[in-house]
Amino acid sequence: MTSMRKVMILNGPNLDRLGTREPDVYGTLSLQDIEKLCVETATTLKLEVDFRQTNDEATLISWLHEAAETKTFVIMNPAAFTHYSVAIRDAAAMLTAGLIEVHLSNPIAREEFRHTSLISGLATGTISGFGAQSYLLALQALVKL
Repeated sequence: MTSMRKVMILNGPNLDRLGTREPDVYGTLSLQDIEKLCVETATTLKLEVDFRQTNDEATLISWLHEAAETKTFVIMNPAAFTHYSVAIRDAAAMLTAGLIEVHLSNPIAREEFRHTSLISGLATGTISGFGAQSYLLALQALVKL
């Protein structure tokens, strides 16, 4: 029997507040709702999901190190860290299995400070602006890589 391909889905700061935080921008689904959708989609795609969220930069860096060491593919919504964390960018640069950057909203359609991503240049691809669907599109893209 073939083992399922593992993917880490890493989420940055404030995403634990989804569902109540600016629903006009981020939608009404909670992060738990998004996790459930990801697990359901991943199961149909024969992927194993390790879904995590942190508000702590150091924790996210440690998870990226773990993914690099285990050669695990990463789907990451770095949230606010997208725009300013050189440390997370450097940790993401160590990934060897691949990285898809996701965002619920379209950062380019928002405030100017959100237009710069330190992660996009390292990512295999970026999917943004489709709400929770951004995660599911990333999972579908992963199986095609």
